[in-house]
Amino acid sequence: MRERLLKQASHEYSPKQRAALLAAAGVVFLVILPWALVRLGGRLDRALDWPALRYPPVNAIAGGLLVLAGWLLGVWTNYVQFTLGRGTPVPVMATQKLLICPPYSYCRNPMALGAIVAYLGVSVIAGSPGAGLLWLLGAVALLTYIRLVEEKEMVARFGEEYQAYRRGVPFIIPRLRTGRGT
Repeated sequence: MRERLLKQASHEYSPKQRAALLAAAGVVFLVILPWALVRLGGRLDRALDWPALRYPPVNAIAGGLLVLAGWLLGVWTNYVQFTLGRGTPVPVMATQKLLICPPYSYCRNPMALGAIVAYLGVSVIAGSPGAGLLWLLGAVALLTYIRLVEEKEMVARFGEEYQAYRRGVPFIIPRLRTGRGT
């Protein structure tokens, strides 16, 4: 599997190919997954007889701010990966260079952080404890995948340059100061 990932990651795709993949991924991550989170969370709430946690307008405001923050971080990360990295956040069209500029100078996985924050916001808007539980399980699964698969692939692709970057930049919780001039 590692060899397949490395071979896949070494191929550079055209901007049109990358844009088409991002459009398809956008439907999955911006429409299908939030819908499934709310739908399955509601089913879980009913099955376990969990009460809804709806406090309008608190859910809308707090959840909306989380969704907005996560979405903005995701857009920023996608832009940097598409333009500077000549790739996408989807592993089949990986970046062609190691990105260490913002937002990657704040944490190594800003795309994952953006997704986690946005889906937490969806759960808050829904006021569903079941959606919150599914969000937590999804976040743990995503971060585990990144640790066990993506980080090894990054070491294989970028070697010591990635190792040095990994030593200096936090995994997921951002460090807002980059150490320059402070």
